[in-house]
Amino acid sequence: MSGVRRAWRDLHQLAVGAGLAGAGIGLALATLLTAGLSLLGVGLPLLDRTLAGTRTLLDRQRRRVPGPPVRSPYRPVTGGLAARLRTAAGDPATYRDLAFLFAHFCLAPVAVVLAVGLWLGVAQGLALPLIHTVAPGAIDNFLGLPIDSLRNAALAVVLALLVGVGAYWLPRGLLHLEHRLTRALLAPTARAALAERVEELADTRAQTVDAQAAELRRIERDLHDGAQARLVAMAMNLGLAEELLARDPEAARGLVTEARSAAGTALSELRDVVRGIHPPVLADRGLAGGVAALALGAALPVDLDVDLPERLAPPLESALYFTVAELITNAARHSGAARVAVRLRRVDGTVRLTVSDDGRGGADPARGTGLAGIRRRLAVFDGRVRISSPDGGPTVVYVELPCAS
Repeated sequence: MSGVRRAWRDLHQLAVGAGLAGAGIGLALATLLTAGLSLLGVGLPLLDRTLAGTRTLLDRQRRRVPGPPVRSPYRPVTGGLAARLRTAAGDPATYRDLAFLFAHFCLAPVAVVLAVGLWLGVAQGLALPLIHTVAPGAIDNFLGLPIDSLRNAALAVVLALLVGVGAYWLPRGLLHLEHRLTRALLAPTARAALAERVEELADTRAQTVDAQAAELRRIERDLHDGAQARLVAMAMNLGLAEELLARDPEAARGLVTEARSAAGTALSELRDVVRGIHPPVLADRGLAGGVAALALGAALPVDLDVDLPERLAPPLESALYFTVAELITNAARHSGAARVAVRLRRVDGTVRLTVSDDGRGGADPARGTGLAGIRRRLAVFDGRVRISSPDGGPTVVYVELPCAS
């Protein structure tokens, strides 16, 4: 039965591809027609809509390709009608789209007709003994084999089974050809991918510089407002105690006691600042131990599932530690969740983190700095963050970070 389902699925995919090819060739012809009309000064809004429809249709075709995702190669389209059309006209992906639409239209319908025709031939061949018995002479040959006897009709069944092998595998080969055509014409070119990568790295570098400057300002503020102020007060108390030591020892003792208490508080605040830079638990126990410590100190129950057979690089451990801390804090403060689940795995050259809660959902990076900050922090490591948080929950945050083997 699995083979039958697979054959049916292949035929269905070919039929979907043929439908997309038919719709696509219609959009391609409409695009060329409206482009010609635009030269006469009319049809510009229609051209804009046909281009948008073509790109939407081809994005669906990209999603049909199995394996690594085929990304959209289009340049960002913004501004008014004229600006959008200028961007589309200068985008090489527009012309590659048109080439794909015409090539796909030549391939997809022929593939469907060929695949369906082979299966119909198989069905006919398998039914030949019955047809010859019921209506002799109704079919005089099958693939050149004369059907003039029951013996030849039985031989036609064997021949039909051989054709069935081809009918089973041919659609798969045609789908593979269609997928290769999609990747060849609809995926970003090497030059476009390089330009996108350069732009992404420039943006990441700018975000890193901003994040480092903000972190330095935070450390400076914490030291200035916390430990530094307490150390200054402690120095003043010790100075007063020195002056009072001879004439009022009791008052001096009270000032020394107060200074000692301030020293302890300042030391605690300095430890907090150090933990904010690189938590000591990471150096002592690694990321698994650090996440376990976060779970123990969380304001709500945390279910842990951590499998890290080896230590990660210290910068990666620090980034993931603060990511988990931020997500647990967000769940406790904003989601109304009763539990949080943290799952951390290393698969080949990727670290995968999943943090989910059973709260009310509705988390949106655009409405706050926490999730956006996580994305900025992980972008430095080429990390990917995906958030699923429908209204009513649950909220699930998926993080993937490449790591050295």
